[in-house]
Amino acid sequence: MNEESKRTLRREAIARRKLVDPAARMTAGERLAALADRLPLPAPAGPDTRVTVAAYVSMGSEIETRPLLDALLSAGYRVLVPRLGAGLDVGWGELAATGLLARMDAPGSPTHHRPDEPEGETLPPQSLEDASLVLVPALAVDRCGTRLGRGGGWYDRALGYRSPGCPVLAVCWDWEVRALDADPLPREAHDLPVDGALTPGGIMLFD
Repeated sequence: MNEESKRTLRREAIARRKLVDPAARMTAGERLAALADRLPLPAPAGPDTRVTVAAYVSMGSEIETRPLLDALLSAGYRVLVPRLGAGLDVGWGELAATGLLARMDAPGSPTHHRPDEPEGETLPPQSLEDASLVLVPALAVDRCGTRLGRGGGWYDRALGYRSPGCPVLAVCWDWEVRALDADPLPREAHDLPVDGALTPGGIMLFD
């Protein structure tokens, strides 16, 4: 029943997101970037001991994350983003600049089926241990920290490698954070909770 409920919720969330035009997604992304200095992060260290943030490159109907990635890089943070590999592989790539991201879809594909990736080596799943903060995409999140993803389970596998105490924030629209009096999202045993949400309207940490 949980998986059936999740499929319904995903369809509803994606249908609503498709009503948002690209300009609004970019404006929302710029609002995320304006919140970069309020994220639960230590100050950037020197070049030999940089503070690491694990984030992601948006695609499709997601809020545009490139402005936020640029803000983190400009502030001196080391930024890791997913490299999906084949099948269920979990890997990371170090982002040097958003302008250097390579499109991973087949040539001529009219839509994005996988996010753009940085060039360079693929870092192992254990690289997430270096992160002081993890930002993950979400279609919805509730106040108990249950996150609704796209159903592939990639982030649930990846998050198993983060260091204890490293906060995880779900990135989504303000309307995708469930109200306190709303029904909780369905959660299964493999669903790892998040610690809060980052939306264009602000940062919310859950109890």
